[in-house]
Amino acid sequence: MDKEEREEKRQFRDEMHEERHMMFHRRNWIRHNAMVPKGFLRYHVLEALAKQPMSGSELMEQIYKHTAGAWKPSPGSIYPLLAWLQDNAYIKEIPTENGLKRYELTQSGKDLLEEQTKIREKFTENSGFLTSPFMDRFFGDIPEEKTKQIRLSMKRLVISSLKIAKTMKKQYSEKELDEALSILDEASKKLEDLNSKITGEKNIE
Repeated sequence: MDKEEREEKRQFRDEMHEERHMMFHRRNWIRHNAMVPKGFLRYHVLEALAKQPMSGSELMEQIYKHTAGAWKPSPGSIYPLLAWLQDNAYIKEIPTENGLKRYELTQSGKDLLEEQTKIREKFTENSGFLTSPFMDRFFGDIPEEKTKQIRLSMKRLVISSLKIAKTMKKQYSEKELDEALSILDEASKKLEDLNSKITGEKNIE
């Protein structure tokens, strides 16, 4: 076996090791995020009930609308959660005229929502989930220093978007919201135009 063949085998082993390493982290990432819907559902149920009392079916519809039609929880997930929240005194059933079961938050439920909100905000601001080193795999031959700049710029964009969304939630202003949307649209269009310039492909509106 000559030197060139040995080098090729070494590179192959290194690549396979890297791929196994990435698959390991990908499986852990998927396993971790498979638990997200439970917390996601609990948070949105608490958030919806903080605004007004609702029944299970009303909560399903509200969450469907709140996620812009992206997700609608099933009865098999919403009702066990409501039972758990009630058993732990986070919500209570209120009497209704038509016999429909509606629930409202207790003080413990309001405290839990406040705690969950703080945790979610802290996590999303600190995680930089779109800018982790994992994304470096997609940067190809871009110099390391430029890769760091890309991650930082992406992280700034994500965090600033989350912050303005949080501010709009507390101090809604249609004028400022339109301005924020205009900024995001403009940034997206400039990146799309640049990509079209490089690839020669036309943007599809």
